[in-house]
Amino acid sequence: MNTMAHLGVGIGWRPEIADAVERLPGLDWVEVVAENICPGHLPASLLRLRERGVRVVPHGVSLGLGGAERPDAAKLAALGERALALGAPLVTEHIAFVRTSSPALEAGHLLPVRRTRDALDVLCENVRIAQEALPVPLALENIAALVSWPGEELTEGQFLTELVERTGVRLLIDVANLHTNRVNRGEDPFAVLDAIPLEALAYVHVAGGVERDGVWHDTHAHPVPAVVLDVLAELRERVAPAGVLLERDDDFPAEAELAGELAAIRGVVGPPEAVVLPPAGPSALRRGAAPVDPRRRSRVGEEQGALLSALVAGAEVPEGFDEERVRVQARALAAKRAGVVAKLAPELPGILGGEAPYREAFLGYAGSRPMTAGYRRDALDFAEHLLIRDLPADPAARRRLTTWWQDRAGARPPRRIVRWARALAGRAA
Repeated sequence: MNTMAHLGVGIGWRPEIADAVERLPGLDWVEVVAENICPGHLPASLLRLRERGVRVVPHGVSLGLGGAERPDAAKLAALGERALALGAPLVTEHIAFVRTSSPALEAGHLLPVRRTRDALDVLCENVRIAQEALPVPLALENIAALVSWPGEELTEGQFLTELVERTGVRLLIDVANLHTNRVNRGEDPFAVLDAIPLEALAYVHVAGGVERDGVWHDTHAHPVPAVVLDVLAELRERVAPAGVLLERDDDFPAEAELAGELAAIRGVVGPPEAVVLPPAGPSALRRGAAPVDPRRRSRVGEEQGALLSALVAGAEVPEGFDEERVRVQARALAAKRAGVVAKLAPELPGILGGEAPYREAFLGYAGSRPMTAGYRRDALDFAEHLLIRDLPADPAARRRLTTWWQDRAGARPPRRIVRWARALAGRAA
């Protein structure tokens, strides 16, 4: 056993609130989305925070350790590089899948792993691969879900407990996600807290959301509600967490409101305490684990591919799923794609005449074009999709979009793509 230094109360660092984060009183640490930073060019705000002694923890969102494929070595190396660049005591990721290889699809979001023996075996092996590749300890987060898998063999508590026992991985418990799953999947958050090994707790996430038509949306764009703080209080009754972090990813409020939310969190968790955590090194159990039977990976891949195809490619909803809930998740995924692409390519809404026409055009595109290679490629594919169809209708806007596409694609002018697409369409007719 080893004692992890107390992290305290922190906030998710985002460029939109970087100045406010630096001014927040009593800030102990921050967490940064690992994929959003470059180790050789860290934002000046993060460097200033580090100089003040504020710890920075990278939080990954793209590994997909719950997926059927083994973790991507390049993604693992990149996550480890960021941990070293930030001097981080650990890195964190999610218990989720984010893509499938057959068919080759990207969710652009964290999707729940089916709690079966097959999926658990695959997850454990993927976690062991990640642990061996990373230079610091790994902690994994429970995710929020809109859909429930049929025929699950384990409860959330059983699944997380066995994951920890078999890999020695640490847990990042998101109490907002526990509340989300209470509303959306009927899971008792307190039963989960009673069942999991809280001695493996690395730290805690707190975030806001909103309920619409009986569905809780974990938006990270609303104030933290009392029901989420109640779950945090229940966790605190059971264990003193090494750290608690407020997440906010959109619709950022005034600095005073952020400070108020942090103060409310401090009021729940109380004074800092040192926390004893499991050792970071590989255990004998992990070293002696047998490789996963490839047939198990294949079964998991088929199940995940069928669900993801229904969510992003218009395929039939797999048997046993709530069809309406799958449709809600599909709409949420498309809306998130539109939002992320607009952030990565803020010129597009302007070219298309504003937020509303941009979203209408993008959602029409997303309905027939699932994402296969990440959001930056998605932005280019969206622009190409419009140009092939001689859109936008306004010639000046179309010229602006053509220039935008040419500047970023580094390929043939869209006019040639238009002629090529029309020629194909003519031959198909």
